Amino acid sequence: MPLYRYVKHVPKAPVRRSTIVSFIFMGLGFGILAWTIWPIIAFSAVTEGVLAKTVSPIAASAFSTTQMIAGVVQAADSENPSSWYPTRPQKKITAGVNIYTITVPKLRIANANVIVSGDDLAVSLIHYGGTPLPGQYGNAVVFGHSTLPQFYNPANYHSIFSTLPSMEIGDIATVSVDGIEYVFKVFDKVVVEPTDLTPLEQKFDDSYLTLVTCVPPGTMWKRLNVKMRLVKNI
Repeated sequence: MPLYRYVKHVPKAPVRRSTIVSFIFMGLGFGILAWTIWPIIAFSAVTEGVLAKTVSPIAASAFSTTQMIAGVVQAADSENPSSWYPTRPQKKITAGVNIYTITVPKLRIANANVIVSGDDLAVSLIHYGGTPLPGQYGNAVVFGHSTLPQFYNPANYHSIFSTLPSMEIGDIATVSVDGIEYVFKVFDKVVVEPTDLTPLEQKFDDSYLTLVTCVPPGTMWKRLNVKMRLVKNI
């Protein structure tokens, strides 16, 4: 006679909906973190690699993971450029020209306002008080905000210089001061420490323009200086 054995079926434990939702939120969290951190990691790689080989030496070290996470949010007083160089605050001056405009085709910036000796980077670019105006002999220094490139908007002063690191030697900017247009061309760019005051240095053999923002994008760890020289009066 055949022998039979009866085995009781053990049902599989159902997958709880809450578990699926938890994994979805975890995945979204990691995705957002990676989306936020990647531009910083990418900039760091470029800073220590390609950029260091093609322009001035970079005074930078590798960024730690802690720095990357903590540095995404800028300091509250970053709206005022004087806080960028606390040992050399800008001079409050009254000049014949208190506002002018700048156009940077590479960055899709068109006629952005630059306020001389301004104190709020949320409403304009700022010409650092005490430096010459564009077109004059010396080095005009212009500050602008940057944030993560994903949020770049050339018409928004909170993010207007977010893609400044993409500027290359030979790129141009047109500055209109008191009805006169000046064309400047990039000849160098360098990343320095926040305490480095060399961007404010002056030499009077020509008319220079230095565009300054914080890097890596969305942090205040370093300063990017894009250096330009006057090439043509229109």
